[in-house]
Amino acid sequence: MAVTFYNLSSKAGLGKLDNHLKTRSYITGYQASKDDITVHAALKGAPSSEFINVSRWFNHIEALLRISGVSAEGSGVSVEGFAPVAEESVATPFVTDAKPAAADDDDSDVDLFGEETEEEKKAAEERAAAVKASGKKKESGKSSILLDVKPWDDETDMAKLEETVRSVQMEGLTWGMSKLVAVGYGIKKLQIMMTIVDDLVSIDSLIEDHLTSEPANEYIQSCDIVAFNKI
Repeated sequence: MAVTFYNLSSKAGLGKLDNHLKTRSYITGYQASKDDITVHAALKGAPSSEFINVSRWFNHIEALLRISGVSAEGSGVSVEGFAPVAEESVATPFVTDAKPAAADDDDSDVDLFGEETEEEKKAAEERAAAVKASGKKKESGKSSILLDVKPWDDETDMAKLEETVRSVQMEGLTWGMSKLVAVGYGIKKLQIMMTIVDDLVSIDSLIEDHLTSEPANEYIQSCDIVAFNKI
């Protein structure tokens, strides 16, 4: 017996359809058919989520139309004021107009195994040099230090004292400008600049092991760091 639906644009019509689909997956039978397509087309759009069963069915039919189409005949369902769908619109699945991109004929002209050109050799050498350079240890940081070098008393030969200081030589140590500064009671101290490479020179070791130990301690009584700045 054919099923007829009325005024599917109204809540009453959708309510009847929703009740019909409460225990069914399709309008008629056990597979999608022309009857489902007829009702689907009559809805002219997704129904309100208020009608749960209609929404479930509508989304399912939408998916079928996009993927495989619908070919079963059905029982001849009708919707008031809506003509049955044409045969060709039922069985044909949705397809796109997209076509596979044609292979690029120019690819056949590319020689993947040809001899390396001079430019390619040069580029390879530059890349190798860059990799090698990146593996080198980064240059250590440097520090600029102002040092106070104090004599034992006012009778200390300050020229000899400075000569003793500058005689200390080691990798990463560079002595700079110096001057004598009066302390009081006729005593002067030596202020001298130095630059050190942090990873090579320890300022504590320089003072304790070289400037205030024998033989330098004949002239030098003590040393104090006045300023210490990273370069």
